[in-house]
Amino acid sequence: MRLWHKASVATCLVLLALTALSAAKRQVTEAEVQSVHRSALLIDTHNDVTSFTVEGFDIGSAGSKHHTDLARLKTGGVGAVFFAAYVGPEYATSRTSAVRALQMIDTIRTDIVGRYPNDFVLAQSADDIESARKRGRIAALIGIEGGHAIEDSLRLLRDFHALGVCYMTLTHTNTNGWADSSGDLGKPGIKHHDGLTALGKQVVAEMNRLGMMVDISHVADKTFWDALESSRAPIFASHSSCRAICSVARNMTDEMIVAMAKRGGVIQINIYSAFISQKSADIDRLAEATKASGDRATMPPASLEDVVSHINHVVKVAGIDAVGIGSDFDGIKSVPTGLEDVSKFPNLTRALLEEGYSASDIGKIYGGNTLRLMRAVEKVAVELKAR
Repeated sequence: MRLWHKASVATCLVLLALTALSAAKRQVTEAEVQSVHRSALLIDTHNDVTSFTVEGFDIGSAGSKHHTDLARLKTGGVGAVFFAAYVGPEYATSRTSAVRALQMIDTIRTDIVGRYPNDFVLAQSADDIESARKRGRIAALIGIEGGHAIEDSLRLLRDFHALGVCYMTLTHTNTNGWADSSGDLGKPGIKHHDGLTALGKQVVAEMNRLGMMVDISHVADKTFWDALESSRAPIFASHSSCRAICSVARNMTDEMIVAMAKRGGVIQINIYSAFISQKSADIDRLAEATKASGDRATMPPASLEDVVSHINHVVKVAGIDAVGIGSDFDGIKSVPTGLEDVSKFPNLTRALLEEGYSASDIGKIYGGNTLRLMRAVEKVAVELKAR
């Protein structure tokens, strides 16, 4: 028995040692980090600095209190940014959503691209992004956040696309006239539709025809499934994370992630602490319930490891082709330690390399998957217009 016991102990020690070795991070050099980072085309599919440029913030001014400025975009090696034409729910209440959308589109075209034409170029396609890269410029793209921006009008949707809008988030935190949001389910006095209405399905169809990407971040679960079923082109989440790791309604379930990936879609990981760390989410939820906004000051920031955990989870359940980056910088109250602003993206590259991801994998996560998605959407639009 003693011999067996000693053998068992020895076996356990070996297994523990092997486990420790397998869990150890791969050692990487700064030269490798920089080489891989420079080789990848980093596309961030959701950035809200526009909420500040529309009020006069100069994106060319360095050292601001915001997460984003031109100098830090260059330091972070960001190759393309989908700037959010964010239309808050309050504009739906005042019936000025379309006007606000035009203001937000204009700040991207005028205050970002127009003010710094040697650094930014307006893009609307995958080819445009790659062309900007070859010219040494940052591709600036437009994504409307909040489907109420079109005021239930397909004509306005077409007008916005003509101005350069590449995607539209079907809802924000508010249910609109044709789609349910995850942000107000269960709230009294809100009229819900059980997903997409007939008009909502027409909106998706027209987005397919135009070549606009259908963004399901913020939508209710039923809206997601209706959009997935209705869309002829792949759909995506411009800035969402995994509900299996952090249980908030804004995040996607594994079933959703897998179903979207099977159709060629991509979940772009949102880095807001309360969407990637359950501890942070619980504090945020309590603060919201008690209206004690001061409680959020005690919210522990998430970590770079939390971001990697969400990427790992998507890769595990849906594959390397299903994940991208949609930071939500300048639209969030708490950022992860190590990824405090757009200049810190090389830290994420290091963390992914240490995790065992290859340069090819990182290229897909950072931009390859998004370019593939865009080309698939563009292809469907060409086919539909040819009919």
